[in-house]
Formats: sequence, structure tokens, C-alpha cells
Amino acid sequence: MAETKTTEKTGLYIHIPFCDHLCYYCNFNKVFIQGQPVDDYLDALLKEIRLTLAKYPRTAISTIYIGGGTPTALSAAQLAKLLGGLHQLIDITDQEFTVEANPNDLLDGTKLPVLREYGVNRLSIGVQSFNDTVLKKIGRTHSAAEAIQAVENAQKIGFENISIDLIYRLPGQDLADFNRSLQQALALNIPHYATYSLILEQKTVFYNLMRRGKLQLPSQDMDADMYQLAMDQFAAHGVDQYEISNFAKSGYQAEHNLIYWHNQHYFGFGAGASGYLGDTRYQNFGPIQQYLKPLTSDQRPVLMSETITPDQQIEEQLFLGLRLNAGVNKAEFKNRFGKDLLVVYPQVIPKLIQQGLLKETPTAYVLTDRGRFVGNDVFADFMLV
Repeated sequence: MAETKTTEKTGLYIHIPFCDHLCYYCNFNKVFIQGQPVDDYLDALLKEIRLTLAKYPRTAISTIYIGGGTPTALSAAQLAKLLGGLHQLIDITDQEFTVEANPNDLLDGTKLPVLREYGVNRLSIGVQSFNDTVLKKIGRTHSAAEAIQAVENAQKIGFENISIDLIYRLPGQDLADFNRSLQQALALNIPHYATYSLILEQKTVFYNLMRRGKLQLPSQDMDADMYQLAMDQFAAHGVDQYEISNFAKSGYQAEHNLIYWHNQHYFGFGAGASGYLGDTRYQNFGPIQQYLKPLTSDQRPVLMSETITPDQQIEEQLFLGLRLNAGVNKAEFKNRFGKDLLVVYPQVIPKLIQQGLLKETPTAYVLTDRGRFVGNDVFADFMLV
């Protein structure tokens, strides 16, 4: 019987650190766009891409993902500058090409045509909730009606591959409210959804409020109930879960994110972006001026890089692969690392199976339904050091 093998792919991630507003829960590398050297940044970003790809001339790009920040905080002209520059540097044909967007930015009719013109074929829209009160509490500036209109505008201009994000366990949210958001999301009849529990990250408004005892959130039990509700509702509507937080109709899984979850390689461009090439992971300078400075001398803006040891690669293969409903493929693991999973984890795997958190299929090890609720605890058991 032939071995199952995932085709090795290389993704390309581009970070746009600008936002029209700063949400209370977000700790990504971002700045308020007003007064920022946006055009200088775009020039530097295209230079970074050119310098880096010159070092890897035979690398085929499988997916492109522009995230942030808020890429659509750029003006239509700036988007055209960025996307047009990319076309001069990369052979963009039929790859999955995703751009993150805020609903507000898809309402005036100027930016969606630019995205379409330059080959973007997938949108990831940050909706988060369809409750206007909840949206205000988390620092979003769009309304539920505007989110719906944004999706409809994208569909009218020809975007079929659309994903929206929903967050649960938000301030002021209960199970009935989250269910209403789920039902509205499903009514849009788009092919992909991502839903996440709120994480309190340092250096965010919510984290500071929590430290001062001024942030009231639903309980951990409610958090689990919301997650179960999401899994049940998506399943009932033919939207299959393929990763802990991601659900898609057949054929619409996020190919770029699958590169991450299969522990494959990707370029990272822009301020604060990370990349993973060969056995090396690198990270760029985060502050914009520090990012720009080396590029003025035609130097890549890399802050640090590290070699990922074989043991670290094995750990990451487990952490990332177990997030997928398909799990960690046994043949792929042996092909990549030269040994069986059970040889590497002779105690851990049987223990987790006995606890009902992991199960073995003919081809893979996968989290059970119970295991998904305590995924981080399961992942910790696979630490080799």
C-alpha cells in the first residue's frame, strides 16, 4: 500500500500593520494609520520581498495571504500599488490569494474592484459578532448590518471564497446571543467560518481591564457550551469542522493556514512578520521605523533567526497537526522524521488514548471530541524536553 504524503507547499505571508481603529482584544503588531509613512512602508515591503525571493529563486509560492493589522485600511490606490508590485515579483496565477478585510472598508465600492483586478480570490472578513451592543463593547466600529452588506458587496462583485471570523465568550454575550450570531453567519451561505474563544492578551485594553477587575466575561462552562454550539450548528448546516477553530464546506479549507498546520514552510514579509524556511525560523523588526531602516541599505529587516532542532520540529508537528480533525498522519510523520510516532512517544500516546483524549485511526492519531476541549493540555504532553 502506498504511503500517504502531503505535498510540500510554501506559503507567503505579508503583514500590513495599519488600522483605522484599535480593537480592545487585539495584540497583533499594529498601529493607528493616521500620520504613518504608509507609502514608504509599501515601497520597503516590496523591496523586502524582492531581496528575499532573490535568495530563494526556485521556490514556488503555493498560497499568498495578506493580513494585519487591517490590509483594507490602505486606500484603493495604495492597495493597487501593493498588489501591482506583487505581480511584478511573483508569478500569481491560480494560487489561493487571501486578503483580510474589515467590513467598513468594503462598503464604498472602491476597494473590492481593486482586489478583484489584481487576482485576490479569497476574503477573510473580521465580523466577530452580529450584535451591535457587543461590537461596541469590543471596540469594533462596524454594525451587524454593515457586516452583512460587506459580505453581499463582495459576493456581488464575484468573490465566492469568503470566510468570516466570529469570537465567543465576549463581554455581554450569552449562549442565546452567540447562537443568533451563528444563525446570521450561516444565513450568509458562505463557504468558510472561523470561530475563536476570546483570549486575553497582554498589552490590550481588555487585559488591562481584567487586571483591574473591570472586565466581566462569560464563565469557562459557558465558553465550552458556546464552542459545542458552534460545532453542532456548523455540522447541522453541512459546514465541516477541519481544525479546532475552522469550519468549511467541501473544497473550501483555508490552504494557506493548512501550510501552517502541516508544519510546512512560509515566507513572512512586513513589520513583525515571521517566516519558516528550511530549518530556520526568523522574525522581522516590529516597530515600523526599525523595519524601514535596514531596507534603506538594501538589507533584509530580520531581527532574529533560529535553527529549529529535530526535536522542536517533531513537537511542532504534533502541536499543529493535532489541531486538524485529520490529525497527525503516521506515514507522513515517519517519512519526514525517519521513525514511528510510537517510538518517539511510547508512553504519551497510550496514556492519552486511555484517557479518551486521543484516538488512533488506520492512518493517523487524532484528538477525540473531549480532547478538542482541552487541546492545550494534550499538546503539552508532547513536549520532548
